[in-house]
Amino acid sequence: MKFYLAPLEGVTGFIFRNTLEKYFPGTDRYFTPFIVPNQKRVLRTKEERDVLPGNNHVKSLIPQILTNDAEQFKDAVRALREYGYEEVNLNLGCPSGTVVSHGKGAGFLAFPEKLDRFLDRIFQENDVKISVKTRIGIEDPAEAYGLMEIYNKYPLSELIIHPRTRQEYYRGTPHLDIFGELLERSRVPVCYNGNLLTVEDYERLRRRFPKVEAVMLGRGVIANPGLIQELAHLEAEGVQGADQQEYGRSKTATEKAEKKENMHRFHDEIFEQYREVFRDDKNAMLHMKEVWAYMIHSFVDAEKYIKRIRKSKSAPEYRMEVDRLFQECELCTGSPLRWALPQKQ
Repeated sequence: MKFYLAPLEGVTGFIFRNTLEKYFPGTDRYFTPFIVPNQKRVLRTKEERDVLPGNNHVKSLIPQILTNDAEQFKDAVRALREYGYEEVNLNLGCPSGTVVSHGKGAGFLAFPEKLDRFLDRIFQENDVKISVKTRIGIEDPAEAYGLMEIYNKYPLSELIIHPRTRQEYYRGTPHLDIFGELLERSRVPVCYNGNLLTVEDYERLRRRFPKVEAVMLGRGVIANPGLIQELAHLEAEGVQGADQQEYGRSKTATEKAEKKENMHRFHDEIFEQYREVFRDDKNAMLHMKEVWAYMIHSFVDAEKYIKRIRKSKSAPEYRMEVDRLFQECELCTGSPLRWALPQKQ
């Protein structure tokens, strides 16, 4: 099984990726938050900084592009090729209202004929691998079948499927029945994405779709930075089904303490790098508070602590409250608690 980290705007930039790789290795592929080329600039300063090879210290990084203009896509590919990238990913999954209103991301799925022409153009005289991350439609999950007919016409390097419609956003249960049919129909390798938040979620998917050879995880990894590392270990050890729950409970106190210490160091290193890059403590704390919207759910009885973290006004106060949380709160046994997730991926 291959494990991918999903792109999450404002969170999984190069600082987060590098630090995750340092403290919790095991991710096979990282994807950048989407690049939005336009007529004025192919790469904005922030986007260029995020893809610079010198800023990235991970095994494999795939830039993701968000556009519905074939020439702009090709311009972005040319710019990325100059940095040595040989594969890119096309975002057809972002459900954001701003993105969709411009016919991009999941909004592009509303225009299948235009999408077909777009794919035809970007694969002409193409010298990079192109994968696609897609949802299964705008409103009706059955739209997926027509979309798959389009995807099957082109030599995609991989098709990453999030089996929800744009209208469903991240609510409800992914349409696993439709995903199963698409898995059988696809002529290219398929990666599953969507609601893999815990070890148990992963194992259920593993049992139902043994043919799947790659999964993409997003919010679950922000909540539990060690999640992919744990899944990779389970795969290596061959721990299956109910044994996984016992695996989580059987961890020694020392192992649990080491994980929490790694999470603490992971947090502190990201925060300090944000302070260095932004040269502004307030901005650095705002970015960390977005990470905490997810990571807090890996701790037991941490509500009062996160309130104090969110109210922090200065870097010293913020550090003090974070240190207090790590000292006084225990990690959840096994997987994080179920939570009301922020509506991002």
